[in-house]
Amino acid sequence: MLYLFTLNQFFTTIFIHGKSSIVIIFQAAYQEPNIQKEIMSSPSKRREMDLMKLMMSDYKVEMVNDGMQEFHVHFHGPAESPYHGGVWKMKVELPDAYPYKSPSISFVNKMYHPNVDEMSGSVCLDVINQTWSPMFDLTNVFEVFLPQLLLYPNPSDPLNGEAAALMMRDRTAYEQRVKEYCQKYAKPEDVGASPEEQSSDEELSDAEYDSDDEAMAGPVDP
Repeated sequence: MLYLFTLNQFFTTIFIHGKSSIVIIFQAAYQEPNIQKEIMSSPSKRREMDLMKLMMSDYKVEMVNDGMQEFHVHFHGPAESPYHGGVWKMKVELPDAYPYKSPSISFVNKMYHPNVDEMSGSVCLDVINQTWSPMFDLTNVFEVFLPQLLLYPNPSDPLNGEAAALMMRDRTAYEQRVKEYCQKYAKPEDVGASPEEQSSDEELSDAEYDSDDEAMAGPVDP
């Protein structure tokens, strides 16, 4: 059954049967009560299944090593926010006790946000740091929790005091700074994304990049 697959078997199945077929099998298996009980009783099986589910949700996932406890995920800024058009490489570390202990989530390329430490990329988010439940999974993190954080920053509990102060003082200036950071540090090429992964409305001309570089002080991260 699917819950006994290793990661290599999972990728082999995708190669042989195609992604659409394995998604149907995966979703059906994941809903079976006996399989759910087996997964919840074994952190290692749960880590494996949650990672597979994340991959099936069309997120680009890059494994850091041969294990399944550390990897990178490409995360796009939500629409209707100043982060729209930006793409970030997120570092994810799953503890041995996952899902009973929350994952560690951080931004690799720079993020300007009141609740994100600009230097370390660590995230201040109650649902991950304090109120995590084993009922949550990785898709919840990337489809719900992180988009909500970017849509509704909390300047009263900041990791970036300067960003929080600017947001409270001048929301327009804050959103402009966010867009500048997106153009400078969160372009698809900054996370190694291929050109076809970009949507046309996220592309900027070279002339716009050059103009932004001249207008903003400070070196550009490689």
